Amino acid sequence: MARISGSKYIAETLVQYGVTHVFWVPGGDPAGIMAALEGRGVKRVLTHGEKAAAYMADGYARATGRPGICIVQSIGAANLAAGMADPYMASSPVIAMTGAVDPMQRYRHSYQEFEHLQPFQAVTKHSVQVDKVQRLPDVLRQAFRTATSGSPGPVHLDIRNEALDTEADMEVVVEERFTRTPPFRPEPEAAHVREAAALLMQARKPVIVAGGGVITSGAWNEVRRLAEMLTIPVATSLTGKAAIPNDHPLSAGVMGRYSRWCANRIVSDADLVLFIGTRTGALTTADWRVPPMDVPNIQINIDPDELGRNYPANVALLGDAQVTLQRLIDAVAPREPAAERVAEVRRVVGQWEAEYAALQRSNAVPIRPERLCRELTEALPPDAILVSDTGHAGMWTGTMVELKHAGLNYIRCAGSLGWGLPGAIGVKCGAPNRPVVCFTGDGGFWYHIGELETAVRHGISPVIVVNDNHALNQGLAGLRRNYGGELWGDASELIMFNDVNLAQVAQAMGCYAERVERPQDIQGALKRALAVGKIAVVDVATDFEALGPTPRPGDFRLSVTTPFRP
Repeated sequence: MARISGSKYIAETLVQYGVTHVFWVPGGDPAGIMAALEGRGVKRVLTHGEKAAAYMADGYARATGRPGICIVQSIGAANLAAGMADPYMASSPVIAMTGAVDPMQRYRHSYQEFEHLQPFQAVTKHSVQVDKVQRLPDVLRQAFRTATSGSPGPVHLDIRNEALDTEADMEVVVEERFTRTPPFRPEPEAAHVREAAALLMQARKPVIVAGGGVITSGAWNEVRRLAEMLTIPVATSLTGKAAIPNDHPLSAGVMGRYSRWCANRIVSDADLVLFIGTRTGALTTADWRVPPMDVPNIQINIDPDELGRNYPANVALLGDAQVTLQRLIDAVAPREPAAERVAEVRRVVGQWEAEYAALQRSNAVPIRPERLCRELTEALPPDAILVSDTGHAGMWTGTMVELKHAGLNYIRCAGSLGWGLPGAIGVKCGAPNRPVVCFTGDGGFWYHIGELETAVRHGISPVIVVNDNHALNQGLAGLRRNYGGELWGDASELIMFNDVNLAQVAQAMGCYAERVERPQDIQGALKRALAVGKIAVVDVATDFEALGPTPRPGDFRLSVTTPFRP
């Protein structure tokens, strides 16, 4: 057992837990941790702000399944806490460390300091203060355990300067199981599996709703196998978009708010819903309208708190999605493929596709986002990771960009607009050998545009596609409503930006960048950006009037049917 300082102990722990990147903003005693990482094979990524550090750690964690690490001084703690909301809502295993002043400086108006623990308590699974160096071994092990176990999530350690600077006799103990998610794959009770299997076999029009837990568990193969065995259509949450390829005959698309209406209709018409790894929140269920609240349902979740939270469950299966689905597969008897059911799904999906076909092929200038999404679908390499910002970016990628290869992955912002660029940088750090393409709007791009320089400086090479309508036009409909139907006076100043050539801004920072103003030029620009080998920005001038698809009152029922009751 060696005598070692707290800073060096933390650095050694990160190395032995297999951490490859640390995202940080300098200042204060945490700098000792970074110094101790010198020459240890860990990339230290200096960002332009604490929120960006949190977003990069989130992207890294979601790309790798390993905890993403972000470290800042105490003065920037509140900024970091704001950024932790995203990994919290995404169930992402992020470990955040902040410096903290020593007890003699508390409650005395220490320069730029305030009691910053409380903000972290709302956006983490676990937030603790470390006062003594001797506590670091058990607190760090617990941080990795908590971040990766159950439904993953962020952890915060507030570490006193004294604990970083003081030496003690300490040994690093690595619990290999907790270096990535999932550390455990718990199984549901066999009797409950048999009960769920019986319901599935009895149902006439069951539907699967695949959420983000399918992706975390790596259960996409099991989802498809069960769906094909029983001819069950599969709709997904936005986070679970990659659970089934869009061109699979049983794929209904993304449901909920940022949705294809065909998915909402197919789910609404179900007589039994199998929820897998979803919290059944407002985004996924269009404010708990899809499916109807009284629909019979089976729920699979690794978090007992989520079973039955929003929809009372007929059968609740507590367990890992992959293992639980395998138990269900073992418990049901395969059916002959139901051609009529497949044809019904393809008919409804085909109606949605026909409705948007003209816009997806539009040659209009300014460019329609639907056309941009079609071009992006064609350009995505089969092993790419598509990263999406929130707001309109989530709407466009969720509905219009198709994932047609089983190897494609989709990682979306779970919280705040502006996550896209730094999140994609973190994803690329975690998956350096895979193409990473981020779809964002200019509104989101402006939030952390300075992180382009971070990517250039560190040789991190995602492709950033900007849906550039020089506005925050997701609010256009609401603004028009409040202005009596049409904008007048100075209303435009509430929603519009200057029309800046963002490609030129990116070039000035050292990026490869192109401005695209004609739809026929999109495909070439995307291919060049994917091939260039450095961070690339494709700034696409799009139509300010184009609004993302949202649920409509008539989207929720195919027909009036007699509901199946178990």
